[in-house]
Amino acid sequence: MRSIGQPNSVIGEFDFWDSRHEGRRLFSEVLGTFFLVLVAVGGGMVNARFGGHAVPYGARVVAPALMVAAVILFMGTVSGAHLNPAVSIAFAARGDFPWRRVPAYVVAQFLGAILATLLLWALIGKQGTAGLTLPGSGISTTTAMLWELAQQIGAFAAIGVGSYIALAGLWGSPVSGASMNPARSLGPALVLGDWASWWAYLVGPLAGGLIAVGIAYLLRGRGGGRTAVSAAQGTLGLPGLGGDHRGD
Repeated sequence: MRSIGQPNSVIGEFDFWDSRHEGRRLFSEVLGTFFLVLVAVGGGMVNARFGGHAVPYGARVVAPALMVAAVILFMGTVSGAHLNPAVSIAFAARGDFPWRRVPAYVVAQFLGAILATLLLWALIGKQGTAGLTLPGSGISTTTAMLWELAQQIGAFAAIGVGSYIALAGLWGSPVSGASMNPARSLGPALVLGDWASWWAYLVGPLAGGLIAVGIAYLLRGRGGGRTAVSAAQGTLGLPGLGGDHRGD
């Protein structure tokens, strides 16, 4: 096959379903979450470092959305590009992703968030809130949690997710920070050791994701279909395309 120009990555693409290659999927989650948190946290820290509005509000809202869309398009076929513990848990609850793979995915996502925070600190120092997600002025932690819950109820696809994150951020950022991602919020908290309002950014996205699973059930019935599984786990190695689920 190499004689007609196909690269080894294409010839062996279905090997990703072999459990020996789980490390590749986890690395994809680490790298993707790293990129996401880098832009999500970086805008606010750059503004705190240089003052004024070096990174405009609109850019700080849209940048994470564009990054998520890019990561899904770039690495979605490898790991499903969850980038978010709430997404991994929701996919598993829906029946589109194996529960036994959830813990490793969550660890990988938190690792990516922590590494991004540490890099930003090394480059520009602990500026402003140093990456923490906090409720807006005068907003209670409970209100922020409910806001995070409401914003988590959305669809999963590159354009859909990216657009939804941008829209949710535009109307929700002043209230809760529009994190929608426990790794993005708790990664900096782990590094900084500051747990102010932390539970809002854990409970809100997780509860919202599970509610979204219930809504999906009412709209489309049970999960586990080919399209849903390909979105949750990547398309490499799907039955009928030369793959094998035995390594899953």
